[in-house]
Amino acid sequence: MGHDHSHASGRAEDRSRLRLVLAVTAAVLVLELVGAWLTGSLALLADAGHMATDVAAIVLALGASYVAARGGGPRSTFGLHRAEILAALLNAVVLLVVCGYLAYAGVTRLVDPQPVESGPMVLFALVGLLANAVSLWILNRSHTDSLNMRGAVNEVLADLLGSVLAVVAGLVMLLWGFERADSLASLLIAALILPRSLVLLRDSAAVLLEVAPKGLDLDDVREHLLEMPGVVDVHDLHAWTITSGMPSLSAHVTVTQEALDAEGVGRILDRLSECTAEHFDVRHSTFQVEPVTHQDHEDLGEVH
Repeated sequence: MGHDHSHASGRAEDRSRLRLVLAVTAAVLVLELVGAWLTGSLALLADAGHMATDVAAIVLALGASYVAARGGGPRSTFGLHRAEILAALLNAVVLLVVCGYLAYAGVTRLVDPQPVESGPMVLFALVGLLANAVSLWILNRSHTDSLNMRGAVNEVLADLLGSVLAVVAGLVMLLWGFERADSLASLLIAALILPRSLVLLRDSAAVLLEVAPKGLDLDDVREHLLEMPGVVDVHDLHAWTITSGMPSLSAHVTVTQEALDAEGVGRILDRLSECTAEHFDVRHSTFQVEPVTHQDHEDLGEVH
């Protein structure tokens, strides 16, 4: 219960941080759109477009977090935690689309450079840089391992670097008149978006496909369980992630009749759960304890 309470408390704090960052990001989005219109800068427009996806991502993360906080129903026995992962997956897809557009627009501007008001562009980019730094500071104070929080941090970090690129491009044009610096900056921003969107896509897909949590070695889990007194076999061992930060595990554990008689099923279950919680930080585990005499019946009704 203590772990569940701290998990819920951490998510509530995350929602507060996301709301604050949403306000900052939306304000900078409007500012950079105005700046892109006044200066003709593609780099500012690229950063504004990226921030628009950030706003959408934060709204999705907030919505998913509220949905995940609701209890499960008769059919959604794990609650609605997977809504957070679906939001992260959608976020990754949107980022890939934005990346493609920025690449197209940047190449077009390289071929046919457009005049840019570099002085005002630098001022708008500096304001965006300061706002992104504040947002990054707010998000980095989170102590949870939420996939959407990780995504939000990565997005704001990329926004911060994008603002730096916009400042540098504006200074280059202002000092040396190299107009293609604007389109080059927009292409670099697209290059920043691509890898992190692919990572977010991979991580959310891994959860939906119920791949074993990263860093959890099932062979190591099996060996630890087999070292416990009375345990002679561990099979049907499965591990998956309900949502980010909530790994789960299940297994059939065969024990000797002597161990069952001496300790009882309850004490053996306690020791198995303590093992996975202490050594592997898996707090949601389900074990089926079986006597050695049950091994002959294991194949009945199994689906492989």
